[in-house]
Amino acid sequence: MAVPKRRLSRSNTHSRRSQWKAAVPTLVTCSNPACKAQHLPHTACPTCGQYGAKGTRRQVLEA
Repeated sequence: MAVPKRRLSRSNTHSRRSQWKAAVPTLVTCSNPACKAQHLPHTACPTCGQYGAKGTRRQVLEA
């Protein structure tokens, strides 16, 4: 396994680590007119348990 020959400076270390940022997750509104809760895309709504758009909406979890 490769081992660094010299220690990296604090400036180089901080410059490299500055790119590691937390990202805000993308949320969508539930297509159920009675629910309208925010949830992750392509997942079932944890509030009402439905999945899919208006025409293909189906109950996949027990609410």
